[in-house]
Amino acid sequence: MVPEINYWAVLLATLSSMVVGSIWYTPKVFGNYWMKTAKITPSGNSKDAIWPIIVTVIVSFVTAWVLSGAAFIAWDFYGGSFLFNTIFTGIILWAGFTAARFITHDAFDGRPTGLTVLNIAHELVTIVIMSLIIGVWPPAGSV
Repeated sequence: MVPEINYWAVLLATLSSMVVGSIWYTPKVFGNYWMKTAKITPSGNSKDAIWPIIVTVIVSFVTAWVLSGAAFIAWDFYGGSFLFNTIFTGIILWAGFTAARFITHDAFDGRPTGLTVLNIAHELVTIVIMSLIIGVWPPAGSV
């Protein structure tokens, strides 16, 4: 079986991750704390952000695409609500892969717990919003 994927939902979910990150890491939200705790010093040159933004768009697309496929497989297997399956799948994938890996790497890197919590919370919010977008916009003919 090949999962059906709504690529419009995937693209919108990709965009949503950029919006969430832009808000989350703005100085008035968590940006100042993040920069201080991660020991980031802005260069003041906006060109320095181009490559990280390109990378973020690419990996956000991959995340949304994998989430969409995994959600379809879960829905096809379990049945029920496509929205519920997508949100549940997103949270399970976040916990098992994203949060678990951040915690492991950050522990070995000696990063502050507050930074780890901040970053995995950001990823949770990102995944839940992606899940909502994908879940309310399932592939045609699947629901």
